[in-house]
Amino acid sequence: QVHLTESGGGLAEAGGSLRLSCEASGNIISINVMSWYRQAPGKQRELVAAHTRVGTTNYADSVKGRFTISRDDTKSTTVYLQMNSLKPEDTAVYICAATGITVQPRDFIPEPYWGQGTQVTVSS
Repeated sequence: QVHLTESGGGLAEAGGSLRLSCEASGNIISINVMSWYRQAPGKQRELVAAHTRVGTTNYADSVKGRFTISRDDTKSTTVYLQMNSLKPEDTAVYICAATGITVQPRDFIPEPYWGQGTQVTVSS
């Protein structure tokens, strides 16, 4: 059983910063892609940033230059999202996702796993 646990959400002022963390657990050997999504009230879930196992990254246009996604060097089952220059429109529930998981002994799980989400609120 794979679990994703997020932390680091909260309240920030416009122009401020927050750092989100997400740790995957559950006899994991590797994870191909770890991502952050967000969902604001009344809006669809959208991809914020993604980080592949080989180090490539992808960002939504709305966060390019402000947000940085990274994975822990020692255990790539942890992903971070550094959010700088926050704007009120960044307010949303931020949800971690892990896709393409290999668990012991060598079972590959193609479907994504999702965390519970962490609230980020940016005041103007």
